[in-house]
Amino acid sequence: MPEARARVVLAFDFGLRRIGVACGDTVSNAAAPATAIQVTERGIDWSAIERLLQRYQPDLLVVGSPRHADGSPSALGELADHFAATLGARAGRPVQRTDEFASSIEAAAELRSQRASGQRRRRVQHADIDSAAAAIILERWLRGEGRIDD
Repeated sequence: MPEARARVVLAFDFGLRRIGVACGDTVSNAAAPATAIQVTERGIDWSAIERLLQRYQPDLLVVGSPRHADGSPSALGELADHFAATLGARAGRPVQRTDEFASSIEAAAELRSQRASGQRRRRVQHADIDSAAAAIILERWLRGEGRIDD
């Protein structure tokens, strides 16, 4: 049975250089790339994340969990766990996790395919891949795939 009220969800594809962000909801079960937040030597741009939280007013946050093909955590996993915990505390919203295995590879392939077919005119940038990967992570979560119980 569909939910009576759409819950807005923001998803994050954590990375050391950029954090891809996507937005979706639990009624349409659709996700769309939003942006990519830069991570510099000074750290994560939390003010940019706070602006996104104000803009979208999400009910829930989803952070991808980097895993290997066999399901074991990757080296980036501990940093992504820390990001998820900090994000939840700063945002005051629940954070759920989902497996993000190969989401960036899938996003890059899709964007390059769109460019080759003429659907996309602009060059594919790293930030485009990161936000598209966040949308893939969110779509997986919305379908109930790869959810991780913390």
